[in-house]
Amino acid sequence: MKKIVLIVFVVTALFACSKKEMGQTNAGPFLAKVGSARITQADYDREFQALPDYAKQMFDNGAGKEKFLDEIVKKEILYQEALKKGMDKSPDFSKKLEEFKKLTLISELLQKEIMSKAAVSDKDVREYYDKHKQDFASTSQIKASHILVKTEKEAEDIEARLKKGEKFEDIARKESIDKASAKNGGDIGYFSKGQLVPEFERAAAALTPGQISAPVKTAFGYHIIKVVDKKMGPVVDFDRVKDIISQRLSGEKQKEAFDQYMTDLRKNYSVEVNKEALAKLPTPSEEGKKAAESPAEAAKPKEAPKK
Repeated sequence: MKKIVLIVFVVTALFACSKKEMGQTNAGPFLAKVGSARITQADYDREFQALPDYAKQMFDNGAGKEKFLDEIVKKEILYQEALKKGMDKSPDFSKKLEEFKKLTLISELLQKEIMSKAAVSDKDVREYYDKHKQDFASTSQIKASHILVKTEKEAEDIEARLKKGEKFEDIARKESIDKASAKNGGDIGYFSKGQLVPEFERAAAALTPGQISAPVKTAFGYHIIKVVDKKMGPVVDFDRVKDIISQRLSGEKQKEAFDQYMTDLRKNYSVEVNKEALAKLPTPSEEGKKAAESPAEAAKPKEAPKK
């Protein structure tokens, strides 16, 4: 229970700005005092509504209300202690406060300029479903061919040969170590979910008929997979997928609106990139190598190269 209370406390701590900073009023009767600071019903309601639903249920009784109020009291005590120690005057705090301000203003701007313009109507969702019904049909069986080799290098060489125009079936007969399918040009027939190794099935499911995969590693080696046909099952009912469609369309609209908004904004701002300084920045992999090398290892004399 202590862990859960701590999680809730962390959630409410996101709202740890002072009442003056947040522009809150002390409306409603006070529920507790910490020094001269009053915790009101309005404060309680605001922070309670910010909780996720599962957490609200934990405090939805007499004992729970007292426990949640105590969490707010703890937060106020810690806040006042931080002020007493002058932590709000530190340069580090000022930087964090400025960053919080920046992110909050950006969020407000995007909400106004992007989110409100990316609404998706029920009509939009229905039209998308009607035009893309096959996208919501489950695949019952897949017919595929494959070329199986031992090494990644062999698979990459075969991939290159296919891109140059060599026939899949001809290469399968000559190169595949799966002799049972090789004699049929790599054809393994139809398979259903669960019949083959998961890596193979996932790769095949992502292909459309006629498509050929990049090398796929399994316990048997490296496969180049070609999907020949897919037998589709029944289309999923609209009511079961409408929320998914709505989220997809909303995401697409938001991206389009954001990209266009940024394109328009860039016309009003001068942006200069110092490419020389950028090129000198270490990559994450280089930073990782430095972190992995201990001071003792760094101090060791390097072995002279052998002649």
